[in-house]
Amino acid sequence: MLLIAWLSLLIWIVLLFARGGFWRAQAAPALSATTVHAVGNAEIARRGAWPALVAVVPARNEADVIGRAVGSLLKQDYEGAFHVIVVDDHSTDGTAAVAVAAARDLGLEDRLTVLSAKPLPPGWSGKVWAQSQGIGAIDTLGLPAEYLLLTDADIYHPADAATQLVSRTILKDRDLVSLMVRLRCDSLWEKALIPAFVFFFAKLYPFAWVNDPKKVTAGAAGGCMLVRRSALAEAGGIESIRQELIDDCSLAERIKHRAGKSDARPIRLDLADSSESLRPYDSWREIWNMIARTAFTQLRYSALLLAGTVLGMLVIYIAPPLLALTMGARAWPAWLAWIGMCIAYAPMLRYYRRSLLWAPLLPLIAAFYVSATIGSAVRFWSGKGGQWKARVQAPTQEGS
Repeated sequence: MLLIAWLSLLIWIVLLFARGGFWRAQAAPALSATTVHAVGNAEIARRGAWPALVAVVPARNEADVIGRAVGSLLKQDYEGAFHVIVVDDHSTDGTAAVAVAAARDLGLEDRLTVLSAKPLPPGWSGKVWAQSQGIGAIDTLGLPAEYLLLTDADIYHPADAATQLVSRTILKDRDLVSLMVRLRCDSLWEKALIPAFVFFFAKLYPFAWVNDPKKVTAGAAGGCMLVRRSALAEAGGIESIRQELIDDCSLAERIKHRAGKSDARPIRLDLADSSESLRPYDSWREIWNMIARTAFTQLRYSALLLAGTVLGMLVIYIAPPLLALTMGARAWPAWLAWIGMCIAYAPMLRYYRRSLLWAPLLPLIAAFYVSATIGSAVRFWSGKGGQWKARVQAPTQEGS
């Protein structure tokens, strides 16, 4: 047992000091008005205007949130050409009508186009298919678009979001800039489980490694991605990720490592300061389903990787408190591992404005995530993988 305690401690030392500082959860500071003004002046001098931007919003049964989300996009203070395309993905709750009403209430109907997605063809995930419909309509509508803002129907953007994103892209000459928006964290279950979701994501995709062009790690957050349109085309277009359920990270990987582009620009992923998700998770089951939708996809549908992940989670998160509480002072390496765990989790709790008293409970939260990961595998094996909005999207075992 002491061997396991020592192993847990060693792993936490590595995570704390050799995993890209993934646990240092800090929101990206807003660019100053002076910096933004300088970027704008430079762009106007170079091309006569800020680069044109089109936001593409896939939406499937989002009537309860899309009004606020679309309204926040329409009210952007961006000084360049800007248009919003909402692609209604066969909603049955009046999603399209709510989006149109939001534009009408603001008197900004000319800034919005609402499309109905064509039937989903085989080999496409629903969200990516809807995005492809929106991107494909840009030229048909005669819209200028050097950049695309790929965002979700449940995301609220502050008025300067587009300006900030484009400025960041231009300043560092990046092809993709993404923000992990602040997820809602109001209900008891959200307070208990949501900060850990972002914590585990950052551990898989350390932001510092994503942002380093010398590192192979690539990641993005699908709720808010600004992508240079030419870079997307060079990476194979949105159709290159047509089957991907983890579409955001797949797109980031293709753009960061696109073949035949020796001078590929770096990408950027940060925690958002003001952009936030409007989607509520009022029960544990809703969060469990969110995790189960793609957890086994992340493991490439491999039973071996699933077993290794479960074992790793047990050693890293669950063994330290069990050994510490049952063996007492003799298991001091386990106590240190548990303390290291709490230290690592504290910055994410602060980012979500939650009490640090949640930190010692991370082992229980990790057990919840393990159960959802196993549940994700069970769903896949039973032919129900990748469920979202009553749509099964994961490949069958024969086709995987």
